[in-house]
Amino acid sequence: MEETLEKKPMASPPSSPPLAKKQKMSTTASDTDPEPEIEAETETNQDPSSAPAERRRRYKRRKVAIFLGYCGYGYQGMQKNPGAKTIEGDLEEAFFHACGVPEADRGAPRRYDWARAARTDKGVSAAAQVVSGRFYVDPPGFVDRLNGILPDQIRIYGYKRVTNAFNAKKFCDRRRYIYLLPVFALDPSAHPDREAVMASIGSGNELVKCVECSERGRKIPGLMGPDPVKLNGVASSVECEAGDSDLKSMNDDLIPEDVKQDDTLKVGEEGTIIEKVESVTAMNTEKSQFSYDDAVKERFNNILKNYEGTHNFHNFTTRTKAEDPSAKRYIISFNANSVVSLDGIDFVKCEVVGQSFMLHQIRKMIGLAVAIMRNCAPESLMEVALRKDVSINVPTAPEVGLFLDECLFSSYNKKWKSSHEEVSMKDYENEAEEFKMKFIYSHIASMEHKEGAVALWLHSLNRRNYPDFNYLETNSKPVGSEETKQECLETAELKEENLGQKESEDMNVGEEETKDKKLSEEESKETNLG
Repeated sequence: MEETLEKKPMASPPSSPPLAKKQKMSTTASDTDPEPEIEAETETNQDPSSAPAERRRRYKRRKVAIFLGYCGYGYQGMQKNPGAKTIEGDLEEAFFHACGVPEADRGAPRRYDWARAARTDKGVSAAAQVVSGRFYVDPPGFVDRLNGILPDQIRIYGYKRVTNAFNAKKFCDRRRYIYLLPVFALDPSAHPDREAVMASIGSGNELVKCVECSERGRKIPGLMGPDPVKLNGVASSVECEAGDSDLKSMNDDLIPEDVKQDDTLKVGEEGTIIEKVESVTAMNTEKSQFSYDDAVKERFNNILKNYEGTHNFHNFTTRTKAEDPSAKRYIISFNANSVVSLDGIDFVKCEVVGQSFMLHQIRKMIGLAVAIMRNCAPESLMEVALRKDVSINVPTAPEVGLFLDECLFSSYNKKWKSSHEEVSMKDYENEAEEFKMKFIYSHIASMEHKEGAVALWLHSLNRRNYPDFNYLETNSKPVGSEETKQECLETAELKEENLGQKESEDMNVGEEETKDKKLSEEESKETNLG
């Protein structure tokens, strides 16, 4: 029996050639081939019978942590704010022009998972800030492209690949800030306020000027007094111009007002005027021997250590109530152990490490500590300022000396050390130190020389501007003590008693009025019947 073979129909040939297979993108650049992967793509509007599609480069977004530094002078802080010049505003434009983000994501940082490790205030700098997001970092040269677009006072150090879930703000364990405080700020005799000078002279009518600030042309609002007048041919007017160092004319500024108004009184009569003037001049012109020695260092560090631990810092910020949970902050360490000399001025490095900080918190902590060191406020006021049930106003130190020194990611690095690079500044320490010296340190020293930001601020540290320095004197019984609680309880009981008496009196008056009304109605009825 013959076998019959079944014939199958042949398949028809394809009408068009098969599409080219896409090449797999590599997550990391090859050591041998620095060029990025290339992917073939067919244009949708191209005729299939035409020439093959144009091959073009395609890059993939990468989640990275970017390390940078900036000088905050001229900027309204780190965070983007409509209508204000901010660091983030310049960074967003730089990322777009460097092809780090597409046109569709321009001005919309949420689309590329933008996050910052710390938010600095107006005028505050950063030596080591960290931001994260999803960017097109290829082709090579991303950092150079960014630095070519950004101004010199904003520098990108580099970037590192991180996990897709990485967030610079949430994964940052702690932040370290440094405040460069001039050593003279801790000297009670340097740049005294008007009240201190008047107290030393023994009269309240003197026109007092700080000799050093007058020489440098610094105007002190509220401290300069009225324009000086001539005293029997002796020029007493002193123009606040830079470079004016004539101490003879400075002496005339310190002549008492009541003497200036009396033209008949001669300068030097009975030695009273000259003695007062010379005493104040000596106090202001004599070079201070104050230094940051071991005794001063120990006292200052003991004051700063009061901030360590978990406290309610509602008195050290603005627009945050004591009941707000965000007012509680944890300070890991606060010390001032080293001194750095910049352009002839010695600065104390006040280093504070904490989990997070509120608006103006560090500057206010420095402000109160300096006020205590200068004996403007008692040391016991520190304990009062950290209470939840007390609201006081503490001074705010100038912003120019503050900068973000580093953001730390200890937990993240420990968890992902086997698969990802460490997120730290170890690879960029030299670049950061160079930027710090060139832009941040030089700016701080220059501002103190030219404008005297800290010197002028010291003149305001008095009890007239900060009445709460007298808090312990005006409030002899501590808030929250048993005596205060008992007084409040007694006051409340008295109020309740008085309220009860008033209510009973009102009820009695109401009953009498009702009775009188009924009697008058009955009398009118009887009259009508009669």
